Amino acid sequence: MNLDTNRHSVFKLYYHLILVIKYRRKVIDDNISDTLKKYFLNIEDDFQIKLEEWNHDIDHIHILFTAEPTTNLSKFINAYKSASSRMIKKAYPEIKDKLWEEAFWSKSYCLLTSGGATIEAIREYIKSQGETSEKD
Repeated sequence: MNLDTNRHSVFKLYYHLILVIKYRRKVIDDNISDTLKKYFLNIEDDFQIKLEEWNHDIDHIHILFTAEPTTNLSKFINAYKSASSRMIKKAYPEIKDKLWEEAFWSKSYCLLTSGGATIEAIREYIKSQGETSEKD
């Protein structure tokens, strides 16, 4: 595993973000998804994040990204949702007809941490710490 670094730490922080269209309106096609992805890539550096994977369905998107320990995730997500909502409605004015009161994203979102080890494996590793030194 390649780890990320900054001046004071070593880390690998993966996040799985799911954003849903308000009232699950079916408005996302390949073109809209590509445009939303471009907006995401445009603000990566501002928030010290890096896109790892992107995909969509007709009413939501899935994003896998990495971040730094200092990244303010809620600020990033709110900035992305706000800017992408405005920009997507400007780029695709016909989309407004399919939305509820012009709201593009649902107010809520799902953000999950993700990594290479399962939670159970981490628990067992933590529980096992100090066992060998106690036997010596």
